[in-house]
Amino acid sequence: MTEKQTAIPAATLVLFRERADRPPELLLVERAKAMVFAAGALVFPGGRIDPGDYALAETIGGPRDDTAARIAAIRETLEEVGLPIGITPVPDSATLGAIRAALHAGATFGEALRQHGLRLDLDALVPFARWLPAHAHMRIFDTLFYLARLPEDAPDAEVDATENVRLTWSSAQKVLDAADAGDAHIIFPTRRNLERLVRFASFDEAAADAARYDIRAVTPWIEQRDGVEHLCIPTDLGYPVTSEALTSATRG
Repeated sequence: MTEKQTAIPAATLVLFRERADRPPELLLVERAKAMVFAAGALVFPGGRIDPGDYALAETIGGPRDDTAARIAAIRETLEEVGLPIGITPVPDSATLGAIRAALHAGATFGEALRQHGLRLDLDALVPFARWLPAHAHMRIFDTLFYLARLPEDAPDAEVDATENVRLTWSSAQKVLDAADAGDAHIIFPTRRNLERLVRFASFDEAAADAARYDIRAVTPWIEQRDGVEHLCIPTDLGYPVTSEALTSATRG
């Protein structure tokens, strides 16, 4: 990372939809091709942590950065796909629409929640990973990833049609297969996280595995292996695949 680049704090939500006798489905959104970062890629919902998220975190208490990141992951998921993760009581579709409209109009998340008598359940989110790339790029994000389970009474997800053009519920394996077939575009962190998530038959399994590892920044580096440049990540953070030839890695 150059001295001129300052990492942008961000948060992402890996949302599980569980179905009987089949692998859990994960929610991904397809980024608009006009976006600067990860254009056209399938990514998990999320985005930068705003000043309002930090302000709300100060009123809630707890570790400031983690609390603000959880708030941002919940807010971004609501804005991008209209799902009330970590919001209690679970609001109906009309209330969700009103909150979403208020956020787009410039209201803070705290204001929108208070107006409708809602509160946050930050414990609904399970810390999973932190990614902090260091390659030359006009934007570098320091992103905290969280796991969450879709509530049984949640409404249908609806893409915001601004930053993202569509959404999909798919198993981790199906997304990987689609990417390998050239039918989907995923960036390096998304691929590594999908490879980690594909091993779990439920949200509870994924959450239990996540608890076994420190949340330490994953900063990929380039290393020569058998004469080929590889993009590598640490081997002690729960990822089954920790390197990929640089020629095939998509970095955002």
